[in-house]
Amino acid sequence: MNVWRKLLTAVRGGAHEVGEAVVDSQALRILDQEIRDADDELHRSREALAGIMAKQKLAAERVAKLQDQITEYEGYALKALDADNETLAREVAEKIAALEAQLGDEREQANGYASSVAQLRKAITQAEGNLKRLKQQVDTVKATESVHKAQLAVSQRHSGSKAKMHTALESLERIKQKQAERGARMEAAEELAAEANLDDQLEGKLRAAGITPDAGSADSVLARLKNRATT
Repeated sequence: MNVWRKLLTAVRGGAHEVGEAVVDSQALRILDQEIRDADDELHRSREALAGIMAKQKLAAERVAKLQDQITEYEGYALKALDADNETLAREVAEKIAALEAQLGDEREQANGYASSVAQLRKAITQAEGNLKRLKQQVDTVKATESVHKAQLAVSQRHSGSKAKMHTALESLERIKQKQAERGARMEAAEELAAEANLDDQLEGKLRAAGITPDAGSADSVLARLKNRATT
């Protein structure tokens, strides 16, 4: 049982290592996608901010309108009091009270929108700054990665060129050796031809002087044998 547990742990460890290797090999691509996702989130946050700002603006307009209405009805109430029409002044006062209650609700809502806008603005500004710095760092990482790849390619080409150069030098040496051997054979042939030519020239000179080499005739051979028999 303990062995199976260890095997399972080993398999999980191997899968984790494979996963890490895949992540490492695709690190820049994953990082680019994460940045695009962050950009999308910021875009949605800006749209949400625009919506809240629009609601805040409408709430502020309703607050201003209610304030104007309250001011207007306060003027009516004062005129009613001036006319000793307290009944009318009370009705106007009730209207003002209702408007003030509505104004309180609208003002609270407008303040809530304003608070949300301020918080969201701050969060978006901070996120934009962080994302900008992240993009700058990614650009640096990509540039460094490109330099490393270029250096690796140069190193590999250099290693390959050294091997090819070594092979080429060996081939060159073999060619030189064959050429040297061929040259030596040609010189030897020339020397042999020169010696044969000298022999031919000597025989020509002897014949011109009336001296002919002994051709080894039967008479000369018989004379040599008789001479050897008498001795």
